[in-house]
Amino acid sequence: MVKFINAAAAVVRQQIPRLVEVALGEKPGDLPVVQSAKFEFIINLKTAKTLGLKFHPQLLATADEIVE
Repeated sequence: MVKFINAAAAVVRQQIPRLVEVALGEKPGDLPVVQSAKFEFIINLKTAKTLGLKFHPQLLATADEIVE
């Protein structure tokens, strides 16, 4: 009903430099862990309604996407 996801394009852009480093011989275990900087907040109202849950209007206003 509520999901945070990585923006796919942002994840790809972040990982390309890591792939290049590995291709050039760097050990994957030696590379720093990179965390996504952008997430999308999605609320599924259909599932929430089925479960009998309600969301505050302010929370709905902050969602990137609302599935009805």
